[in-house]
Amino acid sequence: MIRAMHTATTGMKAQQMRIDTIANNLANLNTTAFKRSRPEFADLLYQVQRLPGASSSNVGVYPVGIQIGAGVRPVTVSKEFVQGNLQRTDNALDLAIEGAGFFQVQRPDGTTMYTRAGSFKQNNTGNLVTGDGDPLIPTITIPSGALQIDISQDGTVSVLLPGVSQSSQVGQLQLVRFDNPSGLVAQGNNLFLDSAASGTAQQGTPGFSTGFGLIEQGFLETSNVNIADEMVSMILAQRSYELNAKVIQASDDMMGVANNLRR
Repeated sequence: MIRAMHTATTGMKAQQMRIDTIANNLANLNTTAFKRSRPEFADLLYQVQRLPGASSSNVGVYPVGIQIGAGVRPVTVSKEFVQGNLQRTDNALDLAIEGAGFFQVQRPDGTTMYTRAGSFKQNNTGNLVTGDGDPLIPTITIPSGALQIDISQDGTVSVLLPGVSQSSQVGQLQLVRFDNPSGLVAQGNNLFLDSAASGTAQQGTPGFSTGFGLIEQGFLETSNVNIADEMVSMILAQRSYELNAKVIQASDDMMGVANNLRR
């Protein structure tokens, strides 16, 4: 009975983590390029009272053993880098990646981080930066007074200047990819940091022929959170939590009966 209490407790903790993850997914439903998280669990070690195949004086060997589980534990909470929908904004500096890849940005401390959120701005020197002011890598500078900004699917940045009939190229966007993007470390602010699990960043020019996604100007990638899926998962987690709580209550009632036995 005490074992059942401990086992059910691990189940309640696991479902609490699941609910926390779902809450974060739903909270970021409208976050640009947000990638939903998915918790994964595994059963704990078993107490083996009799191994399958153990010798028996009656039947030779036991066909089935006795193994009593001790509950569940969290294994991972992984990011699912599934493509989100593209939402049209018609803003020349809004960029979405259709396919694999990340933009590179530089933090104030010099650290290079990665993002799929392409809502860029111009700072006071014309450089493209994120909403937090982190400059894009490589640096893209828009000349002062540019009448039009065109960014092609291969990342070529061109501008039309006053008094000039043809656009001129001012930069080339580069993307990076990872062998295991789920191994990236989420840093908040739509940023990720590479790790030993993600592998090293591989840089290249946008284009399916190079293994990278295409740049779509005037679009933003939306969150890949599906409300219906999250609501179903939340209901299942809540019911599982309730059942584990009832197991604890039932174990407590059984202990009460045992403690009140009279000869």
